[in-house]
Amino acid sequence: MSNLPNCPKCNSEYTYEDGSLLICPECAHEWTLESELDHTESAKIVKDANGNVLNDGDTVTVIKDLKVKGSSSVLKIGTKVKNIRLVDGDHDIDCKIDGFGAMKLKSEFVKKV
Repeated sequence: MSNLPNCPKCNSEYTYEDGSLLICPECAHEWTLESELDHTESAKIVKDANGNVLNDGDTVTVIKDLKVKGSSSVLKIGTKVKNIRLVDGDHDIDCKIDGFGAMKLKSEFVKKV
């Protein structure tokens, strides 16, 4: 029995090696072992200020008054943000806030509702 991983596309256990490629005979999907390792490591886990894991579509609340860059307004504590999207970068939450518009937030300044 081989120690090759199942196909990431159809989950078939009948994968085989062809040089540096792994191939699934059932769905003809080809991939490399390195790309599979990179894919599992690239799944970044984003946590809020309390350590709860955030997901796309969650609703969060701002835990600190935040100055809005390029404006004289302030995002007040307790502001509820619905339907967040997680993105890569320093500001890892992309959202739309009523009265402010599109904005990026850092996960350390929000808590999950």
